[in-house]
Formats: sequence, C-alpha cells, structure tokens
Amino acid sequence: MANIFDYMLWRDIPLSKTEFNEIDNLILARFSYFPLDEKIIDANEKITIKESYERYNKNGTTSRILQKEDVDLYPILANSQRFGNLYISDFINKIDVEQEKQFSAITIHLPDNCIYVAYRGTDNTIVGWREDLNMCFSDTVPSQLDAANYLNKIAKKYDSSDLKIIVGGHSKGGNLAIYASAFCNPEIQDKIVEVYNNDGPGFSENIVETEEYRKILNKIQTFMPQTSIIGRLLNHKEKITILQSTQTGIMQHDLYSWQVLGDHFVKDEFTNSSEFIDQTISNWIKEVTPKQREQFVSVLFEILNSTQAETLSEISGKWFANAKTMIKSYKELDDKSKEALNKAVSIFVKVGKDNFRINAKNDFLKEKITN
Repeated sequence: MANIFDYMLWRDIPLSKTEFNEIDNLILARFSYFPLDEKIIDANEKITIKESYERYNKNGTTSRILQKEDVDLYPILANSQRFGNLYISDFINKIDVEQEKQFSAITIHLPDNCIYVAYRGTDNTIVGWREDLNMCFSDTVPSQLDAANYLNKIAKKYDSSDLKIIVGGHSKGGNLAIYASAFCNPEIQDKIVEVYNNDGPGFSENIVETEEYRKILNKIQTFMPQTSIIGRLLNHKEKITILQSTQTGIMQHDLYSWQVLGDHFVKDEFTNSSEFIDQTISNWIKEVTPKQREQFVSVLFEILNSTQAETLSEISGKWFANAKTMIKSYKELDDKSKEALNKAVSIFVKVGKDNFRINAKNDFLKEKITN
C-alpha cells in the first residue's frame, strides 16, 4: 500500500508539467505543520521550500515538531523537483490564551499565478484543543475570523486579473479553509478555484444554512478516512470522498496513513464504528444545550489547566503526577461545576448506549431478513 512518501518518489515531476492534484494538496496541508518560525522565515519574507529546509538544518527551530514523519518528509520535499523550488511567504503563527485561539497559516506559490493558502490544523497546545471544542457551542471561533482576514489580505497582496487561489488544510485547518473561502470578500471568492478540507470538522447549523457557505459548496473537496471521527463532527453539506487508511480508530486522522494510488486517494466507505460515533456525538449535541456544552468545556479545561501544562505532550509525559493534580482539581470543583461536567458525561454515555442498542437491533433484523 502506498502513501505520500511513495507518491513523492513516483511523482517527482515539476508542477509546471503536470496539474496540481488532491495528493499535492495533502502534502502542502501537512507542510503548514512544519517547524517554521522566525529562525526559518520572517513574516515578510518569500523563500523557497528548499531554502527553508537549509535554514532549518543550519539554525534549528524553536517550534515543536509534531510528528517524526515530518522530519523525514521535509528533506524529500526540499530536494524534489515538484515542490523544492516553490516559494513560500506570509507565514503567521499566533497563540492567544486569553482569546482561546491557535492560528497559523502560510502561502505557497504555485506555477501559473496560482497560490495555495494552507491553514494549520490543531497543534499540540491545550489552547488549540480548547478552541476546537469551543466549536461545539459557538457558531464562530477566533481562528476562523483570522482565517478569513488572512485570505483577504493575501488575495489583495498578490492580486492580478488572472490570480487563482486554492485554499486547504488538515483537521481544523480544513475547517478554516472552508470558513475563510465562504466569508472572505466576494470579489476574492470569485478567484478561488478549489477548497480542500482534509478530515476537518464541519460547522453549526447556523453556518451551513448561510448563503455565503452555500455559494462555495461546489468548490469544496472534503476527504475523510473510513473510520473518521474528527472530520465527522458537526454539520457538512458538501460532497465527502471517503478514503482508505492503514491506521485504526481516531489514529486514521494521521494523514501519513492515507492510501494513495497514482495521483488520487484509494476510495472506501465509512465503517460501522465511524457511523456509530457520528450518531452518538450528533445525538449528544442535540440532547445537550449550547449553554451546557459551554459549561462542560469550561470545566474540562479548568481541570486540564490545573496541571500548568501548555501542551498535551506535557500532560502525557508526566501522566501519573498530572493525573493526581487533575483528580485533586476535580474534587475541589464547586457543586455547580461538578454537576455540569457529570451531567454532560452521563448524557453522552446514555446516548451511546441507546445508539448501540438501536444498531444491534437493526443488525439483527437485517441478518434475519437475509436468512
């Protein structure tokens, strides 16, 4: 089975000679996670991917490397004919604890006056995950507003009569790509040719019913692995392409596990477990009011923040000590906060059990009819 590493070896042909495709999109979406910072590229600089890698080797980085595969992919990208000489610019990375915001983006310059605006998904920071969960009770979050502003700024900076824009991202980055494309300035939306959402969550019902969202629908390509969990959160109205992953469960969110055949993904169907999780979370959201969801998220992160950790890795790295701290924090919660947390969890368990019984009954009836 092949993945993006195999694709890089097979498809090392300049983009000027063969068209940009869905696998190229995935690779550049992943590039947005790479350890770029002020040692590698300034906000006002424009350098090639190859130059960025040379600086990475020479100067190191203060940024966190999220996956070991990134370290392997970086030199392959830098030395490839297809990506190495592409220019990158306008890198931004903002983490704001007060606003509960984690936002990062970069612009990649393709041939034929085309740019790929790549939004980074959730990183390892606790504030990043807090913002993700805020989506379950808020129509918009700060990084979505930043994403639309960034796209407006980039389109204006590189504007020309024949400018073409591709927007993409993985995980929350895919959500930001859709939001930015829908809510950017109307004249910019006309220049957008494709929007790639790689296993990113959907939106509230209020957002997907807007005219802005509906206008961009035919430009969206959403890809999800067969047991997608993150991507199936909230509402989607666009067409979804299901693909094969070599991982299981939530680990299928790892795009390095996505299977490739030529210049396309290997297609599949959603598994029963993905359908079950999707039904359970959707029903939980229906059962729990937005206010209850907000209280649940607030209390959950009050407990996580009691560890003083800034990243999930810091929590897992000293798990036993942090677990004791979190248990102590839970015990010290006031009665109202405990009730909010316990109620949300108990409803989720109830909804899960109900869905399990319904699915088991349906499977039994199907088997009986078949026999």
